[in-house]
Amino acid sequence: MKSKVFNIEFKDKNGELKTLNDFPASVYVIVNVASKCGLTPQYKELEDVYKRYKDKGLEILGFPSNNFANQEPGTNEEIQEFCNLNYGVTFPINEKIDVRGENIHPLYEELIKYKKEAVKNPEGNLERLLIQEKLLKGKLEDVKWNFEKFILDSNGNVLERYFPDIKIIDDRMIIRIEENLN
Repeated sequence: MKSKVFNIEFKDKNGELKTLNDFPASVYVIVNVASKCGLTPQYKELEDVYKRYKDKGLEILGFPSNNFANQEPGTNEEIQEFCNLNYGVTFPINEKIDVRGENIHPLYEELIKYKKEAVKNPEGNLERLLIQEKLLKGKLEDVKWNFEKFILDSNGNVLERYFPDIKIIDDRMIIRIEENLN
């Protein structure tokens, strides 16, 4: 049975209403993205993995968000241009949304209900840096920063959630993707 996540509407890059039903796949990666973040180079790895696994059933959906230190101030058109020119992104980058706070998009509200905490990178320094700079705010379940990733199965069940400094090329993520492909 398909999860409630499948019926939540969001707007694509053209402002058209979509749901996950419009992106049939056997595994999904949903990621909040930003153009002016130290993690922005992850676009390249996201695109590489997308190209590698798209024909095998992977869908990656990017959701720009300006919730973290004003790191995605651009318009939807500017964001699309940035992703295309700088990283050759072909996976869907949808309309900008809020991924935390008072105006959190219903999609993210639902995703965090299923996975309250992200898998953290034991070798990573991002969490320590965010704490040190007093940028790690909110509730335990809140998305912590740009490029936090959720992996969903073909029914929209959240399989895992990864802290922003765990890249999609990390073995933990690749294994989860591969074991859920067609």
